[in-house]
Amino acid sequence: MSDPGSNDQALEALVAPPVDSTPDVVDSVAIARLYGEPLFNLPQDLYIPPDALEVFLETFEGPLDLLLYLIRKQNFNVLDIPMAEVTGQYLSYVEQIRATNLELAAEYLLMAAMLIEIKARMLLPVAPREDGQEPEDPRAELVRRLLEYEQMKIASQKLDELPRIGRDFYNAQASADFEVEKILPMVQLADLQAAWADIIRRAKLNAHHHITREQLSVREHMTHILRHLSGVRFIEFSDLFMSRVNEGAPVAVVVVHFLAMLELARESLLEITQAEPYAPIYVRLSYSSMPA
Repeated sequence: MSDPGSNDQALEALVAPPVDSTPDVVDSVAIARLYGEPLFNLPQDLYIPPDALEVFLETFEGPLDLLLYLIRKQNFNVLDIPMAEVTGQYLSYVEQIRATNLELAAEYLLMAAMLIEIKARMLLPVAPREDGQEPEDPRAELVRRLLEYEQMKIASQKLDELPRIGRDFYNAQASADFEVEKILPMVQLADLQAAWADIIRRAKLNAHHHITREQLSVREHMTHILRHLSGVRFIEFSDLFMSRVNEGAPVAVVVVHFLAMLELARESLLEITQAEPYAPIYVRLSYSSMPA
């Protein structure tokens, strides 16, 4: 005998299954999905705005491009443009643009106004110039702009024809996984000699010098000078130092000897005299220090 509870559960599973087992395709192929559900037919009340699908065709790049196209297509001489015919064709194209894109037509309308102005100026009688030269052609400025634009257009086309990376070709790339053994150079005898000579040269530059301090007394040299001058009336300046120089005294001793002489002169114990300019200089004891 079956359980009534189990029969109720099986019935609920058939009415509301936990997983949706409805196939996406039923006798046909679904063309789309709307909120996750398959859609086999387009709705009858579907609204598609007129500008939902817009096709962009290759068009002219500006007023000068259109004007140059009209001239070259009909083999007109750019230096002698038939303004009436070209202006009529230009205005016809501008009217087509205004019907679809008013913002784009504004740029072409400016050129149309210039063409109409040139056409009107050519219909008016030309007044002679005061300098006797030919009056300027009203089309001259337009011709200059057309020729410059054509040169730039041809140059841009030539640049576009050049091979471009990513469009016409790609850089070749290759990877290799290998090890290169580094070969060490051979050392020659001359290289060792040069390296050793460089070490010797640098060692000589880093030699150490030992400086010793020599005790020199100015008072001692002052006593020596007084003793030297005590037995003579005067002595020449250079002879006062020759005794020290002959003894082989270093420069420092001679400098201290000179400082001792200056100190004696400052204390008025010595007199340094000279008879006339560039004459020899003499040193003697002051009279005040000599015995009476």
